[in-house]
Amino acid sequence: MQMTNKELAARTNQVIIGTYTRYPAAMVAGSGCRLTDAEGKEYLDFLAGIAVCGLGHCHPAVTAAICEQAGRLVHVSNLYYTEPQTELAELLTAHCFADKVFLANSGAEANEAAIKLARICSGADRYEIISLSGSFHGRTLATVAATGQAKFQKGFEPMPEGFSHAPFGDLAALESMITDQTCAILCEPLQGEGGVRPLEPSYLRGLRALCDKFDLLLIFDEIQTGMGRTGTLFAHEQMGVTPDIMTLAKALGNGLPMGALLTTNRIAAAFAPGTHASTFGGNPVAAAAAVATLKVMLAHGFLAEVREKGRYLHDQLQALAARFPELAVTARGLGLIQGLVLTEAGVQRGSAIVNRMFAKGCLINFAGGVALRFLPPLIVSSEEIDQMTALLAEVLEELAAEM
Repeated sequence: MQMTNKELAARTNQVIIGTYTRYPAAMVAGSGCRLTDAEGKEYLDFLAGIAVCGLGHCHPAVTAAICEQAGRLVHVSNLYYTEPQTELAELLTAHCFADKVFLANSGAEANEAAIKLARICSGADRYEIISLSGSFHGRTLATVAATGQAKFQKGFEPMPEGFSHAPFGDLAALESMITDQTCAILCEPLQGEGGVRPLEPSYLRGLRALCDKFDLLLIFDEIQTGMGRTGTLFAHEQMGVTPDIMTLAKALGNGLPMGALLTTNRIAAAFAPGTHASTFGGNPVAAAAAVATLKVMLAHGFLAEVREKGRYLHDQLQALAARFPELAVTARGLGLIQGLVLTEAGVQRGSAIVNRMFAKGCLINFAGGVALRFLPPLIVSSEEIDQMTALLAEVLEELAAEM
């Protein structure tokens, strides 16, 4: 007998540590851009598992790859070679600046690997990493220290040393923070958790110039912006800037745990056997899912469609900002990571907007305390974008009437 949402929530809360504030729905099935809860209610998903299900839920090609690999080999550890992780690394390096890949299980692990690689490559006396205010790089102690948001660090002090945070978009301020101990600059080309804030291409080019001038490594965290989310396979492709190290996760496995660090031969050489490892990293089933995901995304026309749909979503959100100026200021983002920046009055109602959208059967979230964030699967249709914006217009109209 199928349990209700409430029954499964009560059962879960008895045994799972309460580190999440969950919505009152137990999701039991998904297809494309739709999820279904335990009571049969359907939701239009404009969150995609927080940018994870880039091809939507249960994509046929990915599902087939998972099932086929699971029937052949699930795990042997990285003491042995496996074909799926090799094929994945070949695909990744064939479509970016990198020569080598380290496979992990999550974005935080990929960023941990990047932090360790930057330090060991730069030498014992150079260990400081500069990131940006408003950034988000993970939940481990080192990646929380690199994260430029105090709320994620609260209660876990003292933070590991060697991390500092430059003001967002201020190149001169960042340059003034560089010391003889600095080894790298770490940033997201667009801050997702920080409120869907793109960095200007000129700023990113300035970071590249600073790294070249001071012999620093430039690390791009593309965990949320990578894998087609912005309309190119990696966001930095649109900026005319090449990093030394790039980290990926989220949509890489389309729902299976998969993270990656990518870099050049010269930098990768600093990681010798025994310097870094991951028991499950590059797991054959997760790697097979990632291979299938990449092949779909690399098909002719796929990324061009993402760019087109991203422009359409942006325009629809911009129209809502113009229609409800008391609640929204503007739309911003790249491709299919878009934000609707709220006014002060809108920010006070940000959580209420998300909750009302949930009640109407549409999933979005509120990021950085400043913007509604929209992360639909990259396969979203224009009709589904219209459906979401119509529901959002209803919610904004209701709230405007209550002001």
